[in-house]
Amino acid sequence: MSGGVDSSVAAAMLLEAGCDVTGVFMCLGSSGGADRRSQGCCSPRDAADARRVAQKLGIELFVLDLAADFEPII
Repeated sequence: MSGGVDSSVAAAMLLEAGCDVTGVFMCLGSSGGADRRSQGCCSPRDAADARRVAQKLGIELFVLDLAADFEPII
């Protein structure tokens, strides 16, 4: 769950359909900075967006730091 439109709407639609919904934010590496190959998906701002959406929807959000696991790939 990125906190962006797609994942936020999907979570809201699942809630409306009566599903149990839990959010997961995966930090996969750098937030940008000097490494321009990074997609910039893991900034504190992105995590805050995901937390804000989860709070508004009333769902639990887990933030997973998987950067070390994905470092060899990036």
